[in-house]
Amino acid sequence: MTAPHSQVNEPTDPDSDLHVPLQRRRSRREQVPVVAAVALGGGIGAAARYGAMLLWPVPASDFRWTTLGVNVVGCAVIGVFMVIISDVWAAHRLVRPFFGTGVLGGFTTFSTYAVDIQRLVDEGEARSGLVYLAATPLAALAAVWLAVTATRRVLAWRQG
Repeated sequence: MTAPHSQVNEPTDPDSDLHVPLQRRRSRREQVPVVAAVALGGGIGAAARYGAMLLWPVPASDFRWTTLGVNVVGCAVIGVFMVIISDVWAAHRLVRPFFGTGVLGGFTTFSTYAVDIQRLVDEGEARSGLVYLAATPLAALAAVWLAVTATRRVLAWRQG
C-alpha cells in the first residue's frame, strides 16, 4: 500500500519545485546567507552566554540561577523582537535568522538546563532539580508572554 502524498516531500517554499534543477540550485544558493547568519549570530549569542556564566558562576551543587536567568532573559528578548519585526519593522530577510535563531538561540541554553537537572539529581539535590525542571519552562513562557504584551502596549501607547 502506498502512502498518500505527505508534507515531508513538500518544498519549504511552496513557490519552489525542488524537482526542477534550476529551482533546486537556486534554493540551495539562497540558503547559504541564512546559514551564515545563523552561525554568526549563534557564535555571538553563545559568547554572551559564556560571559554571563563567567560573571555569575554557580557552585556545582547550587540551584542554577545563571542558566535560569539567561533562558528567561533570552525568552523575554525574543518576545520583544518578534513583536517589533512582525508589527513595526519590515526587517531584512536575514535579521530574523541572525538575531532570533542565531543570537538568541545561542544565548539561551535549554540543553544546559537539561544537563543541569541531571547534575542536581546526581548530586543528591533532587528537590532543586524538580523545582528547576518546572520553573524554567514556566518562567520562560511567562517571560515571552509578558514581553510580547508589554511591547504591544508600549507601541499602542506611543501611537495613541
